[in-house]
Amino acid sequence: MNENSQNCPVPFSIKAESFEWINGCKDDPDDLCSHGNVTLKIGPETISCYCCTSAAALRMIRTLTEDRSLQDGLFGEQMLPCCGFNMYADETLENVTISGCDSGTDYSVRHQGNLVILTLENGHAFAVSMDNYMREVLQFARRVEDFYRCCSVKKIPENSIERDGYAAFWNEWRRRMGERQLKNGGKEAAEAEIEIVKNEINRKLYQKPPLLNA
Repeated sequence: MNENSQNCPVPFSIKAESFEWINGCKDDPDDLCSHGNVTLKIGPETISCYCCTSAAALRMIRTLTEDRSLQDGLFGEQMLPCCGFNMYADETLENVTISGCDSGTDYSVRHQGNLVILTLENGHAFAVSMDNYMREVLQFARRVEDFYRCCSVKKIPENSIERDGYAAFWNEWRRRMGERQLKNGGKEAAEAEIEIVKNEINRKLYQKPPLLNA
């Protein structure tokens, strides 16, 4: 990355469309991970692919507070993965590991002050303002969440590994989304989000993602 790309942020945007479930339907109570077409524009570069949007969104949410290297995507953990059919919960059901096939598109994220440095698989690297990056990631995540909400209640697998993996996915999702609001000064909103998560875990998290206050 040259000096200019380090110091001059480029525009960053995420466009997501044609959300669906893996069988191509707009609703499928048996499918736990969503898919769709995602296009990222990073300065002069464009990345466009069909991917597992639920896994992609959670991985992007993580990069709002954490660095991520390209090496993380060597074993089916790309930033824009083809699929994310395996979800494994940790012991507390607070974090999830998502894995799928080795197809997908990856890029690294490194925080540098008020910037994030995105490095693509082709080696090209660009600085993006944190405000721009966070805005686009959160908007994408909300669109994924809205797609889940507008579909039928999920049929929760009888298999405990699959069931716990799905619960952990939404536990980590809502916690990280709440943490972003808290970090940006919305303490009351963040605390409300966390309370919603706690209540929904015990009641209906396994069916649908927690509902937000209107």
